[in-house]
Amino acid sequence: MRNNEDRLGSVYKHDSAPPQAFTSPQQTQQGAALNFVVPTEFVDLPSKGRFYPKDHPLYGKETLEVKQMTAKEEDILTSKSLIKKGVVLDRLLESIILDKSIKVDDLLVADKNAIVVAARIGGYGPEYETNVTCPSCEAKNKHVFDLLEEIEREEDEKETVQLSDSGTFNVQLPKTGWTVELRALNSKDEKSILRSMESKGKNEKEATLSDQIKRMIVSINTIVDESVIDQAVASLPALDSRYLRKQYFLQVPQVDLKKTFSCTKCDYEGVLEVPITADFFWPK
Repeated sequence: MRNNEDRLGSVYKHDSAPPQAFTSPQQTQQGAALNFVVPTEFVDLPSKGRFYPKDHPLYGKETLEVKQMTAKEEDILTSKSLIKKGVVLDRLLESIILDKSIKVDDLLVADKNAIVVAARIGGYGPEYETNVTCPSCEAKNKHVFDLLEEIEREEDEKETVQLSDSGTFNVQLPKTGWTVELRALNSKDEKSILRSMESKGKNEKEATLSDQIKRMIVSINTIVDESVIDQAVASLPALDSRYLRKQYFLQVPQVDLKKTFSCTKCDYEGVLEVPITADFFWPK
């Protein structure tokens, strides 16, 4: 993330004091006329503008300018109506993204997560305190995550795939030999998968895998019929399913929300997925 240091003459960084309101040169009987400038920053997009179709406003864009949170955004975050409807984070993003031609549902999942984390850091700082359940002893720990901390991890070697004008790419499956055209999942897909996970009578893990794969696939051997794709996914050999998912996650960027954790009750030390609970945007 990089601060926009020259937008309308506003200059400040996260680790410095926020800008003060300044006085207009023209004085009135009521006193100085005040002009306020809301600071903005540029968020680095994990996708670097790839995987968007050529007609999308983020195509080829490596950064996105957003305004920092104000009392207006806090009103959004505390709206019981928006929280109940499950749209509070979408409304927050709609408010802080300056380019109104960008729709939240069309944001790639990694880009959306990067903007959410940037908004949280800009609004409340990088320290995120929440309760964590130890995977070893199952004790509950009060833990502070540093959202700026980067986890070192080995990256698999990969060749950058050739993208179509629609932001899709092809993978040839090793067992069936099918050529599968894939696309990157966006915020709308993520919400649909979550609804599927919460639906009656579906195993959460099975729902996640099958629904993810179905939504990744644009065509199989150029066939785009959804009913045919559903049948193909249902009969997909495990080897091909695993290969398809591996190639997807190799090529499509992700936001790493895994951070280091040490249990205070036992000797467990490891890397955990940061739990995005109510504490994330509603710190005590």
